Amino acid sequence: MGYLSAVTLLWAFSFSLIGVYLAGQVDSWFSVLMRVALASIVFIPFIKFRGVSKSLIAKLMVIGGFQLGLMYCFYYQSFLLLSVPEVLLFTIFTPIYVTLIYDALKGRFSPWYLLTAAIAVVGTAFIQFSGVNQDFLLGFLVVQGANLCFAIGQVGYKFIMEKQPVDLPQHTVFGYFYLGALCVAIIAFSLLGNSDKLPTTSTQWLILVYLGTVASGLGYFAWNKGATMVNAGALAVMNNALVPAGLIVNILIWNRDVDLVRLSIGGAIIMLSLWVNETWVKRKVAQQFSQ
Repeated sequence: MGYLSAVTLLWAFSFSLIGVYLAGQVDSWFSVLMRVALASIVFIPFIKFRGVSKSLIAKLMVIGGFQLGLMYCFYYQSFLLLSVPEVLLFTIFTPIYVTLIYDALKGRFSPWYLLTAAIAVVGTAFIQFSGVNQDFLLGFLVVQGANLCFAIGQVGYKFIMEKQPVDLPQHTVFGYFYLGALCVAIIAFSLLGNSDKLPTTSTQWLILVYLGTVASGLGYFAWNKGATMVNAGALAVMNNALVPAGLIVNILIWNRDVDLVRLSIGGAIIMLSLWVNETWVKRKVAQQFSQ
């Protein structure tokens, strides 16, 4: 849980940084390309080229293409349609996707994990339930595309790495994840990018550098490594912990008009779902699949 908690705090700033400084000002496809390229540069020095099966390389590149490449393509477009709190609102379904995809890969269905995710969704919905603008439906669909890609990537990585030798240093192969995402980002910018809307201020460049090297470069490695160390229920819950964390940052720094009472109660419900998972669901699942 330590990795996931640390990255949650790290990513809490990303929503507002994108929504306030980049969305509508810098070409979203360039933002995706810049962020993925910088993340790739961070890990290229660690890549192990010999002794790694071509099958593992291909799988990691596909996962990166989904979780980082395609997800960012949807994610950055969503800020052109929705406000930061609304983008956060529509991410509440990610835990459900995480749970269902993981069970599908395992060839089983565990309603207990789904219960954990559902409680977290209730908590997040409680925080964010409010009126939405006229772009509600399109924005909702775009964010769901991002959610699905994010869920497919992290669950796929967890599933694949569970089959690898325990002593495999994950940082020596994670660079392939970023290279897969980079392929998607290059194609997307080549086809849809607008070179007339590149960053024009030092603040925008610095934010892109931070998002690329720290939030993506270090963040995704730590998040996916953390995903391999917890069960699917805890992973689903931590996906929704990003919502209150992102809202708190948005409130404290950019003074968004958010109901603090709702935030507190919803956050408590999310923590309850984590407690239920750690103290009750783990035992139930162990009993279910030991029979």
